Amino acid sequence: MITASIVTYHTSHSELSRLIECVMKSDIETIYIIDNSTNDELRDYVTNNHRLKYIHSINLGYGSGHNIAIRNAIKLGAKYHIVLNPDVYWTDSVIEKLSFFMDNNPSCGLVMPKITYPNGSIQYLCKLLPNPFDLIIRRFIPWEKYQKKHDFYYELHWTGYDHIMEVPSLSGCFMFMRCSVLNKVHGFDERYFMYAEDLDLCRRIGEVSKTIYYPLTSVVHEYEKGSYKNKKLLVYHIKSIIKYFNKWGWFFDRQRNRINKKCNAELNRFYNNRTI
Repeated sequence: MITASIVTYHTSHSELSRLIECVMKSDIETIYIIDNSTNDELRDYVTNNHRLKYIHSINLGYGSGHNIAIRNAIKLGAKYHIVLNPDVYWTDSVIEKLSFFMDNNPSCGLVMPKITYPNGSIQYLCKLLPNPFDLIIRRFIPWEKYQKKHDFYYELHWTGYDHIMEVPSLSGCFMFMRCSVLNKVHGFDERYFMYAEDLDLCRRIGEVSKTIYYPLTSVVHEYEKGSYKNKKLLVYHIKSIIKYFNKWGWFFDRQRNRINKKCNAELNRFYNNRTI
């Protein structure tokens, strides 16, 4: 059984309809709509199909909302659960291809497909585990040339994003996960209200299984980068980053260094062998 969840907050009907249409055409058996909005006006809109489960929730945050669905999925006995952003959609047999990959790779706990913008260009959402400078540079230093050089390595641009690879940090916009692993790591850390919860979950999943980028299928993500436009979201972002580094370590994080070194070594080995 494959289940999925979307956390909404005054999400537009058109955006939600587009994603639900994709879900209805896939092997996803149950999709949870966790509505963190201040009202439940989506209730009647999404409850006319037995595969849709609507839950209006107190807004405790993005990860907390998805955890409601994850706990339900585990109780149902689901094999896989997918965390989706409302602004994601696809036309390919993405769910079926990722399910097949996971079935044949039991050591993988999380897989993410290639993510593109609506114009087809790649979103560079495979990352190393960040240190504080990585996030400060990306958010607050506007020197484009320096940012590009930094992101070339931090976001692994040099790999070409054209082959399957194990990556320590993958985006929360589309997370295809094994429920047995989610049960082991207890889902999202609910101390994060918004932002960094996907990074934290990737890292914890990576401690017990593999986190894989799978570019043989893709989804489209409209990617608003809300914290770049909204001061309130920026505050949430900063608070979450502080919580992340307080939890895992700021400048002294041996595990981060070990994981990043291993990732780079394996990718360099693959790249060198491929070019021989």
